[in-house]
Amino acid sequence: MKKIFLRTCFVLLLAAFSSAYSGSCFEEPKDVDDCRARAEQGDPEAQYSLGSAYGAGMGVPQDNKQAFKWFHKAAEQGHAAAQFFLGGMYQFGDGVPQDDKQAVKWFRNAAEQGVAEAQFVLGSIYNYGKGVPQDDKQAFKWFHKAAEQGHAVAQFYLGGMYKFGDGVPQDDKQAVKWFRKAAEQGVAEAQYRLGYMYSEGKGVPQDDKQAFKWRRKAAEQGHAAAQFFLGTMYSEGKGVPQDNVMAHMFYNLAAANGNNYGRKNRDKMAEIMTSSEIAEAQKLAREWMASHE
Repeated sequence: MKKIFLRTCFVLLLAAFSSAYSGSCFEEPKDVDDCRARAEQGDPEAQYSLGSAYGAGMGVPQDNKQAFKWFHKAAEQGHAAAQFFLGGMYQFGDGVPQDDKQAVKWFRNAAEQGVAEAQFVLGSIYNYGKGVPQDDKQAFKWFHKAAEQGHAVAQFYLGGMYKFGDGVPQDDKQAVKWFRKAAEQGVAEAQYRLGYMYSEGKGVPQDDKQAFKWRRKAAEQGHAAAQFFLGTMYSEGKGVPQDNVMAHMFYNLAAANGNNYGRKNRDKMAEIMTSSEIAEAQKLAREWMASHE
């Protein structure tokens, strides 16, 4: 997949660490001692729970080294979630020296047990060649496994691989299929790409209304390029009635999100608008931004 088309998966993994550290061994702080006793007796679920507790500082002081210790014990017994988190700790050097090869080892173990997030991360690792030789076919393989389990970002990446023919023969229809699955789960970049496919008639019949629909969904999530193209669609009357005020509004939103083309087109549009039209467009832009914070 083209690197410009990908966002690094490791930021997503870090977010997963912060939100998914949880175990089922205890619900109250007083249960920590019981959980530790079970962990020391070799219970992998208790070991995983204790690792989660140390990772999050839940009922115990936060301690990455202790988190690593208990995740490692559970992982060695085949605990899939512990294997996934252990891979992450090696990837980031949390509680253990950073080691890409060990990260790959444990991500692979978890991925082979069907952990969708691990499959996605392993696909990303092969895509970037981090700890393994870069390999589009292996990236495709693991993205596909995660995508089939409903992993939204993997579905988006899979669509991109079909779109660009990376690791798989180029196929616009398959690209549309996977972009759509990710778009329906709310992935803004997938919504934007699906809008592009409809706009260009790639893998689907050309349809400006559908292009507008999906670009607007992305724009509502702050996607600057989608906002820019909505401005263009209003300017040219494609998929919607021609409307300079709305065009200015969307160009302005794109500019506010750092899109230089949006800034340039907004200023050009202002040259053919009345002062009252510009004021209305600016008012609409402010209202949009207030309602999409």
